[in-house]
Amino acid sequence: MPSAEMTPVGVHEPEPVRPPDAEPVRPTREDEVAAAGSELIGGPIGRRALLGTTWWTPVRVIALVAIGMFALGLVQKAPCYHSAWFFGASSQYTHACYSDIPHLYQGRGFADGLVPYFDKLPGDMDYLEYPVLTGVFMEVAAWLTPGSGSIQHQEQWYWFANAGMLMVCTAVIAVCVTRTQRRRPWDGLLVALAPAFALTATINWDLLAVALTAAAMLVWSRGRALAFGVLLGLATAAKLYPVVLLGPLLVLCWRAGRWRQYFQAVGGAVVAWLVVNLPVMLFAFQGWSKFYSFSHDRGIDFGSFWLIWAQNSSNPPTTDFVNTAATVLVVLCFLGIAALTFTAPRRPRFAQLAFLMVAAFILTNKVYSPQYVLWLVPLAVLARPKWRDFLIWQACEVAYFLGIWMYLAYTTSGDAHKGLPTQGYHWAIAIHLLGTLYLCAVVVRDILMPERDVVRRAGDDDPSGGVLDGAEDVFVLGPAARPARHAAPFEAPQVAWGRPEQPPHEDRSL
Repeated sequence: MPSAEMTPVGVHEPEPVRPPDAEPVRPTREDEVAAAGSELIGGPIGRRALLGTTWWTPVRVIALVAIGMFALGLVQKAPCYHSAWFFGASSQYTHACYSDIPHLYQGRGFADGLVPYFDKLPGDMDYLEYPVLTGVFMEVAAWLTPGSGSIQHQEQWYWFANAGMLMVCTAVIAVCVTRTQRRRPWDGLLVALAPAFALTATINWDLLAVALTAAAMLVWSRGRALAFGVLLGLATAAKLYPVVLLGPLLVLCWRAGRWRQYFQAVGGAVVAWLVVNLPVMLFAFQGWSKFYSFSHDRGIDFGSFWLIWAQNSSNPPTTDFVNTAATVLVVLCFLGIAALTFTAPRRPRFAQLAFLMVAAFILTNKVYSPQYVLWLVPLAVLARPKWRDFLIWQACEVAYFLGIWMYLAYTTSGDAHKGLPTQGYHWAIAIHLLGTLYLCAVVVRDILMPERDVVRRAGDDDPSGGVLDGAEDVFVLGPAARPARHAAPFEAPQVAWGRPEQPPHEDRSL
């Protein structure tokens, strides 16, 4: 068992932080796929291009592109909006335009004016099975929905009200990712153009939690630990997954000795979560707890490797077994991430570990719904802003998006069997699991080989790390705690990983 070693201050020199006015990174000059794609709009940016002299800043361009892609996603749902949500059991699947939103307007009591968590629902689901802040979001959309006309008309309006609010969340996500890493604003285009993002944006209400998490990452990158905690607590009040970001942050702050900022973040998260949840918890505990009991009791569901096991076994795993096994697996993943953090040659970037932790949470879960890709997209862009790898992963997710709807079309079309049979759906699950694992693998490689990290290759340390950016290590394990020493005096210039060589003076112009 390796022993922990306390590294004295000064043993590991911090990576110098680039000044805020340092030259921004331009993907069309550093990424071959981005350069090739830019031919559609005139080619890579020129060396003498005048930047920053127009209204079209990266933030504005990316926000508008994100809204445009979101609108295309709404157009893709047009067959369902007109008829498929309301007529025919399988047409919403054959058109790949399914959404939970219109179905739950009546199914969760919004059409009847019932108050979420307080009023009991008729049918099998006795209370709303979503966290409190998502329930508030759904209720606000119900207030914006006209209460007159046919139920079909109301459900259409309810979907549009939610879509408008989710579009705002999309713009917030794009802006936050664009601004998180100061010198890499154009990485936000990966979020804006992500096809799986546009296709899954209105399946459910996940974008609210994603937007709050993206905002939390932004304020953490600015060194505001308490604000980060508040936003992360609100995100956890909308969806459970954001809380797992506190795990990677724990080991990073441990390695860097930033305990005060970590406890500020945890304190802010706890208080914000309680402010949202406590009133409902005190006065409608049974309704409030429905989300947690439903998450525990629901069986193996779509998209997970557990489903492949269950559907190919004469003795499928029980729900209790899967709950326990998934918990053990995610804890083992966290321990692996912690070991990676303490032994890596350089302290990993916060976005890298955040992506790995959320991906581990999803991959080991008993359900991997198609909209869960939304949780990963902003973190993937910050962790590995490489167009080739990102597009490979997105292709896998689009394949799964089509696969699940074709499978549901097959299971709901009776003897016609229109769609994808069970074995074909298992291949679709495997493709999207392997796509996520591939992206995890390249992020781990970047951590173990920092010179392969495109963010550090541009000369940065951890631009989304806030107080961690450029901080000295105070606790490391293994070889990272024992830097190489030269037997004889060595006076040659030291080269830090990820810092590009300075070009000759005459080559520095744009």
